[in-house]
Amino acid sequence: MKLPDIFIHKRVAGRPAPDGKAPAGGRSYRQGARRFFFALLCLLSLGHARAQSERLSLQQLATLAQEQSVSARQAKTTMDTRYWEWRTFQSALRPQLLLMGNLPDFTRAYQEVVQPDGTVEFQSVTVNNSGLRLGLSQSIAATGGEVFASTVIQRFDDFDRDKAIYSGQPFAVGFNQPLFGYNELKWDKRIEPLRYRESQRQYLRAREEVAVEATGLYFDLLLAQVNLEMAQANLAGNDTIFKIAQEREALGQLSRNDLLQLQLSVLNARKDVAAARQDLEAAQLSLRAYVGIREEKNLSLDIPADIPAVKADEEQALQLAWANRPEVTGFERRRLQAAQAVARARGETGIEATLSASFGLSNRAARFGEIYRQPQDYESIQLQFSIPIVDWGRASSRRATARANEEFAQASIEQDKVTFEQEVRTQAKLYNMLREQLQLSYDADQIARERYRIAKDRFILGDLSITDLNLALQEKDFARRDYIQALRSFWLAYYSLRSLTLYDFERGRGLGGEGRSW
Repeated sequence: MKLPDIFIHKRVAGRPAPDGKAPAGGRSYRQGARRFFFALLCLLSLGHARAQSERLSLQQLATLAQEQSVSARQAKTTMDTRYWEWRTFQSALRPQLLLMGNLPDFTRAYQEVVQPDGTVEFQSVTVNNSGLRLGLSQSIAATGGEVFASTVIQRFDDFDRDKAIYSGQPFAVGFNQPLFGYNELKWDKRIEPLRYRESQRQYLRAREEVAVEATGLYFDLLLAQVNLEMAQANLAGNDTIFKIAQEREALGQLSRNDLLQLQLSVLNARKDVAAARQDLEAAQLSLRAYVGIREEKNLSLDIPADIPAVKADEEQALQLAWANRPEVTGFERRRLQAAQAVARARGETGIEATLSASFGLSNRAARFGEIYRQPQDYESIQLQFSIPIVDWGRASSRRATARANEEFAQASIEQDKVTFEQEVRTQAKLYNMLREQLQLSYDADQIARERYRIAKDRFILGDLSITDLNLALQEKDFARRDYIQALRSFWLAYYSLRSLTLYDFERGRGLGGEGRSW
């Protein structure tokens, strides 16, 4: 770091003389040293203050909010939850290997025992009836049934008689098939992929909505920052003009009324600076709280200068929205869920029947190994059914309700499609309009600033009234705020259009790696 010349001069002036005597400037040397260390401390403090300040662009803040804000984390958690629900559904379509059993199943009690003559007596019983079953099953989505294969082993111990016997099924295969009923797995196989795809796109939409919210907070802070800068500049300008006006009033070139008006402008400018600082602090707290910035930093925001060169086309924006938005998948999911409700009402209110059959080998023996020697054939076929005869119109009412709900869902979906298209078209038009107005606001800001500079110079030369000067100042501040508001509206429209299309216009690709090019 290069030191100021004054400090170097002091140190040179304070060096001992060649003859070894202390120079007369020794006192000034010590003063210079103290000033040097004081200045060094100030420089270090300034560097620390700068280190505590962080500059952020709009894109940086939007990315930061999408990564660490509470809303972004909630969206990520929701998507992760839907992912594991999807994995759970997929597991139901795969073979299931299950080991079941009761080991041990010990009983010691008085139980009723039927005697040979048909009478019943309560006798002391001490038994253990343990069993294991290893089964492999596979659900069939097309029919709603299930096929299985299993092996079963069972041991019965009678401790009162010191006797143990074995029974089991070394091998068995079979199926369970519902008839005329509602096939839930078939409908889930059609709906669950749509729900999972919809959740992925909902996550992308939620991230863009976070960017929209962060953009609004960004410009809230940026406007507060600009207001403070303008208030400080106006205070400095008014103070300078007031001092000049005091000299002109002393020379009789300015009235006392005009001087008091300028003094009042200085006081109002100081009040504006204090109010702007409060607004700035409040805006910083809101932004840090939403984005999740925990460090105590003074955020210094850049005014976005680079505007996307893309001009939105309504038809292309609509195509992108239909290709990428979660609502499109949601339309199909809602239609299928309405049809699913009708199928459930029909399947659960009519004839219900289940056909079950199993075939295999079975045996009994006094020892475990003998179960697998010369087992006998095992067959089991069972048909269970339920036929409603009199239900007082409950089944027909339930089916009619489901059909009415399906018609309502269809009408609601059609209306939502129309609203969806109108929203995309309106946002595309708004984006183009705000893009054109932004240039007009920028030009007005530059003209107003130049006009105020000229008005200020003319007032100093005594060629302009205080009223005209204040009018130029007000127009300058209004044009500056209007430009920031125009920037805010444009960028909100830009990120809202991204949210509606889930498309990255600057990179020319979908936010999820999908979608047509612009």
